[in-house]
Amino acid sequence: MHFHRDNLTAKGGPDGGDGGRGGHIILRANKNLWTLIHLKYARHIFAGDGGDGSSSRSFGKDGEDKLIEVPCGTVLYDAETGEFIGDITEDGQEMILVPGGRGGQGNWHFRTATNQTPRYAQPGEPRVERAVILQLKVLADVGLVGFPNAGKSTLLSVVSAAKPEIADYPFTTLVPNLGIVSYRDNKSFVMADIPGIIEGASEGRGLGLRFLRHIERNSILLFMVPADSDDIAREYNILLNELKKYNPQLVSKQRILAITKCDMLDDELISEMRKELPAGIQAVFISSVSGLGISELKDLIWTEINKESNKITEISHQPMQIVSPEEAFEDDDEDFEEEFYDEDDDDDDISKYKGIGWDDL
Repeated sequence: MHFHRDNLTAKGGPDGGDGGRGGHIILRANKNLWTLIHLKYARHIFAGDGGDGSSSRSFGKDGEDKLIEVPCGTVLYDAETGEFIGDITEDGQEMILVPGGRGGQGNWHFRTATNQTPRYAQPGEPRVERAVILQLKVLADVGLVGFPNAGKSTLLSVVSAAKPEIADYPFTTLVPNLGIVSYRDNKSFVMADIPGIIEGASEGRGLGLRFLRHIERNSILLFMVPADSDDIAREYNILLNELKKYNPQLVSKQRILAITKCDMLDDELISEMRKELPAGIQAVFISSVSGLGISELKDLIWTEINKESNKITEISHQPMQIVSPEEAFEDDDEDFEEEFYDEDDDDDDISKYKGIGWDDL
């Protein structure tokens, strides 16, 4: 609120200017970023406040916008309701996550013939606070799906320059790894190594749902089952069933089956094993150590990812289940009581030890 005053005007009319808007919080996709680790310790982000309007109907300055760069494939969820907000997939794409409030109007706007000196102004909109969860779903042409120690990381290290951790124990891969696979005539495609999936992953077992979301962004899925498995078809069906439980849309993606660790197999044994493979899926026998079938696998992947029907399309993001700390604590208490206070528990009954030396004590 302001009234015009100068050395020639003792009682001028209202000339209070409008206030500036508050700053936006903006997300921008950056293709040079691969993780959200840079936001790990930036839990609270503030945009600037708008400036006050001043005399001579001068507008206040707009608040400083806060720009947050995130990798392509970032998905946003409301932290309170779990509802899907949006996703950012293209380099340079921007999304206003929290818009700044509108600035208030100065008293100049409220002058009338009957109220020529309004002594009030419109306040600006208050600040908006919002809690948001950011998830990264990697963008890749082909995603590797398999049980732990199926040879996924070894294959990625052979066909690309990626150096994932490789060891002879389960769950060696704890984070997704991306590699650019070179193809003929300077062509290439992106391969994503997803941590191993076990039966019950859709219910939280193993690494659970933490990495299944990365498979949603892949054009095709490469299922990998070792040749020394007891039942290749059964393991393939378990993996497929876990993906179906997590998101039924994943079943519609094109699939390729790779039988790994085939360096010790001869042609006759491979022919016999082909008869027992699942029907309706293209299969190739490979060995990352000897190079068996690697070229054939590349050709097959390149053919599939370039089919129009296998292009990445929009996916429906499932709402995130939000569990409050109080609910989680109550669940832990219930599990504790069931585990340690079972009425049928007979661990304290020493009569079952009779006949093994206790009677002599």
